[in-house]
Amino acid sequence: MSARRREVPASAASPRPNEGAPWRRARPPSRSARSPAGAGAGGGPGPGLGPAGPPRRRHGGPGEGTQDPLRAGPLRAGGDVDIPSRRVLITGATGLLGRAVFKEFNENNWNAVGCGYRRAQPRFEQINLLDSIAVHEIIDDFQPHVIVHCAAERRPDVVESQPDAASQLNVAASGNLAREAAGIGAFLIYISTDYVFDGTSPPYKETDVPNPLNLYGKTKLEGEKAVLENNEDAAVLRIPVLYGEVERLEESAVTVMFDKVQFSNKSANMDHWQQRFPTNVKDVATVCRQLAEKRMLDPSVKGTFHWSGNEQMTKYEMACAIADAFNLPSSHLRPITDCPVVGALRPRNAQLDCSKLEMLGIGQRTPFRAGIKESLWPFLVDKRWRQTVFH
Repeated sequence: MSARRREVPASAASPRPNEGAPWRRARPPSRSARSPAGAGAGGGPGPGLGPAGPPRRRHGGPGEGTQDPLRAGPLRAGGDVDIPSRRVLITGATGLLGRAVFKEFNENNWNAVGCGYRRAQPRFEQINLLDSIAVHEIIDDFQPHVIVHCAAERRPDVVESQPDAASQLNVAASGNLAREAAGIGAFLIYISTDYVFDGTSPPYKETDVPNPLNLYGKTKLEGEKAVLENNEDAAVLRIPVLYGEVERLEESAVTVMFDKVQFSNKSANMDHWQQRFPTNVKDVATVCRQLAEKRMLDPSVKGTFHWSGNEQMTKYEMACAIADAFNLPSSHLRPITDCPVVGALRPRNAQLDCSKLEMLGIGQRTPFRAGIKESLWPFLVDKRWRQTVFH
């Protein structure tokens, strides 16, 4: 049952704002389509490129030889800037977080282009983030004002088993993307993780010294350094465990528990040691957009930021909350309070202090029970219950 995919209503296929004919590069495909590029943050298997309106090209495009008003400094209220001309490039757009970020910008008058790899086409073009020429070409062609870098190998156990590939994507590709963004004056938002901390002294501010326990956290911290060394005007956004509208339950460490919750004929062990703060990808997407728009008004908006849900839960407590949200039994769920001994080390409690963004007026939080019900109801086995509650 774990391989079941999300049921999508027919209405979901209807076009969204700014989703006209997909934007395609005029040149033939680069060599990027011939080699893999890792996984998108939140479960997407790779970075690439997607639909948008006509880009403004550096060479021969509209505005050649003139100043781009969105790069000329802070915008003033009431200005005459053509708002839909705001362009954003999203890497890892086929992944759980990337899809939400693409949708958020696209539905809020941004000209959005997404990058993916294995699952990119037909909605997105394939771009290998390890191919520096391909990355340069797409940025040079599209000329984004903002780049949201969601693509990463974000599974700690996979990073431990494939360290070189993970480092290439999480560190080297991120540094190169930062250089390219700096070259055209684009604002880069690099998505990082709470796993840069060891979890011994929460809550953590942006100024606290990182001390990652596992290789995943180390590669993301190295990625942060590579980004800021190559682009001092970039932003790093650290976030915790994510959930949202998954295509497969395995896309999220939160939603993957649903089958164990539903099938109550068999007892299931659930971690009750690690303290987590499950965060809805829609909220992170909103924060990314708000951060980008704040930056367009204030060029001093840069550096490291934290965002997180504010409900502290172990996986056992999440599973019980999921059961409660769907009126399902939870007596078969067994809390395990011992520190896990299998797989990569995890921090006990890496709670993030989000006051820096909150003071900027940035943020959105979806209550966990509401968000998880919206995310998981398409995977509910008891169709009769679903028809009663949702229709």
